[in-house]
Amino acid sequence: MRRRVLLPLLSIGAVLGSLLVAAPASAHGYVSSPLSRQAQCAQTKAAWCGQIMWEPQSAEGPKGLRNCHGSRADLAVLSDDSKPWRVHSVGTSLTLAWTFTAKHRTQDYEYYIGGTRVGHFANDGSHTINLSRFSGRQKLLAIWNIGDTANAFYSCIDLQIGGGGSNPPPPPAGGSWAPNTTYSVGSVVTYGGSTYRCIQSHTSLPGWEPPNVPVLWQRA
Repeated sequence: MRRRVLLPLLSIGAVLGSLLVAAPASAHGYVSSPLSRQAQCAQTKAAWCGQIMWEPQSAEGPKGLRNCHGSRADLAVLSDDSKPWRVHSVGTSLTLAWTFTAKHRTQDYEYYIGGTRVGHFANDGSHTINLSRFSGRQKLLAIWNIGDTANAFYSCIDLQIGGGGSNPPPPPAGGSWAPNTTYSVGSVVTYGGSTYRCIQSHTSLPGWEPPNVPVLWQRA
């Protein structure tokens, strides 16, 4: 009788053990400095994110894609350029760092602006890329190619390139903020002693003071 009971138990243990060995690694990553789009979502700096707020590390897809969300349709908002993502003012170079929730073996890292690869690294850690061939508003695509799977992880960072330094001074203020006023992207106002830059065109309303609507204004 004991033998009959023991054999099924051993069989169950073997099956469970094989499942545990076969389970895929839960390693994920994203650019956290400067704030990528999903990092902004994770820090609740963007109100339109949805699911990505809870899993900023999961924009995964096959290698070779050129979008911000990998193959995750539920994270497609990351590729929506119409959203007022926070824009980082930089000079002619930029240092980026990744956050990992767990670790895969690395194949390499790639960085693209449009169809141009502007950086390629085999090492983990921070990466410094040369942006001297570009100016103005640009979207940087960062890719972590995994060495032990066919997939990669994707992040996008919005940049304003130029100004001669990593943090160029803010432009002169264009007047005090006022309600019922039309503002375009790039408009600069003062409010409460601080300077703000418009990041989404709109007509202001009472209650939409710059500190209250970070989707419309970025502190300069």
